[in-house]
Amino acid sequence: MKVHLAYGRHGIDAELPDSAVVIEPIDAPALPDEHAAVETAFRAPIGTRPLREIVGTGDRVCIVTSDITRATPNERLIPWVLDELAHVPTEQITVLIGLGSHRAQTDEEIIQMFGAQTAHRVRIVNHDAFDLEQTVAVGTTAEGQLARLHREWVEADKRIVVGFIEPHLYAGFSGGAKGIMPAIADIDTITCFHNARKVSDPATTWLNLEGSPVQRMAREVAAMCPPDFCVNVTLNRTKGITGVFCGHYIEAHRKGCEFCRETASRPMPERFDIVVTTNGGYPLDQNLYQSIKGLTAAMGIVKKGGTIVLACECSDGLPDHGNFKELIRSRATAHDLLQMILTPGFKTFDQWSAQSMAQVLLHAKIQIKSLLDDHVVRSALLEPIHDVGEAVAQTLRAAGPNATVAVLPEGPYTVPFIGVESAI
Repeated sequence: MKVHLAYGRHGIDAELPDSAVVIEPIDAPALPDEHAAVETAFRAPIGTRPLREIVGTGDRVCIVTSDITRATPNERLIPWVLDELAHVPTEQITVLIGLGSHRAQTDEEIIQMFGAQTAHRVRIVNHDAFDLEQTVAVGTTAEGQLARLHREWVEADKRIVVGFIEPHLYAGFSGGAKGIMPAIADIDTITCFHNARKVSDPATTWLNLEGSPVQRMAREVAAMCPPDFCVNVTLNRTKGITGVFCGHYIEAHRKGCEFCRETASRPMPERFDIVVTTNGGYPLDQNLYQSIKGLTAAMGIVKKGGTIVLACECSDGLPDHGNFKELIRSRATAHDLLQMILTPGFKTFDQWSAQSMAQVLLHAKIQIKSLLDDHVVRSALLEPIHDVGEAVAQTLRAAGPNATVAVLPEGPYTVPFIGVESAI
């Protein structure tokens, strides 16, 4: 059978066995009037007062939202927020791109993200986690980490966090407090947020909202300088808005996670010999660093010693910025890489992605279809392939007639699990 896989902007088709189990999220329909639904949520929010009542005419406002590697519909949400704040002069409003440790967005990307009209309507700023002058201390966490957040967020009179909710491999779900921590933190705080101990904790996993130590730190740091209003949405595969959750950043987010769980999680009776997965297509599959999302989703249902076949375009390379490229190439085996990262005292940014990659490699073989040169793929400890269907056919021939195959066409937008699912 032919299965369409999310890959880059347009996807690719793969010829797979008719016996393959295709695991997809429930593709909820987009709201019939997205703008009206968002406007209603602004005015009848969860757990707090309406947005217009919270923000006064003289307030300096900071709106933080996600970067281009996320599917947040900023071209819709940000103009609608600005319209709701029409009583506030636009020169008093800053839109802050919560990059975490990612690279800055170019002027062209900002127009792509927000639209030309919005890009010229309001001041839009890239957060830089590596520029200490951009951040100010807001407190110390329970584990002793001095937390720093972007100065404009801290010094604003009113703060709004915008994002979308999807399953997340570390925090359980994206959105909510995670739109602040790590989005606008300094690199030391971000490194602590993804440290080896947290990433290796069994509670650091998909769909586990209340138990995740990563989610716990996100909430702890966000509470030091909390948003006055949260705008979170859920999306379908065409990026249509399926649900709107506005108001208090904990209460509204929790409601959104409950909705997301219903459409994204899938119970499976047993593991598979081969799992074909993606990283959800563009914008999430722009680089190999992000690919751990699709890989860890597949790891949940692939047999120990099985094979994960990943379709991830990687148009932005490994990428070249950050430490991931150097880390993933620094050791000859996944075992040695993981041991290096788990060594007491070892700490560097981007280690979390390399750690997750190593953990998957110790569980299953990884083959990848991408734009990366074969030697680059091999340097990252992975096996390059050029045709997903042919790679699966070859693996099946070697595995024998009873081998089983599962497919995650949307990658991490579906979270399959074996047995009892984690609780929100």
